[in-house]
Amino acid sequence: MSVTKPQIDGLLEKTEQNPFLLCSLASKRACDINNMIRGQHLRVAAIQDFDDITTMVSGKDTVSIAMEEIKDGTLSFVKEDFDEDIKGANTISM
Repeated sequence: MSVTKPQIDGLLEKTEQNPFLLCSLASKRACDINNMIRGQHLRVAAIQDFDDITTMVSGKDTVSIAMEEIKDGTLSFVKEDFDEDIKGANTISM
C-alpha cells in the first residue's frame, strides 16, 4: 500500500519533512477514529436493530481519513510535546 492521495510530498510539508512524525500522527488519529466508530457501533446496536454508522466513513479506511486531515490542516501537532513524548518513549527504566 502506498500513499497516493493525498500526495506524500504535501503530507511531509505539514510534518517538517519528518516521515516518522507523519506516521505517528496518522496512526494515532486512525486509532482515535477507530475507537470513535467502535463506540458509535455499540451505542447504535444497543438501541436499534440495524447499524449504518459505517457509512460515516464512506468506504475510506481510517489511515486515509487521518492523512487527509493532516493535509487539510485540521490535524496538527505541538512540536515540543511530540519531542518530549519521543524522549520519554526512548527512556529505559530500571
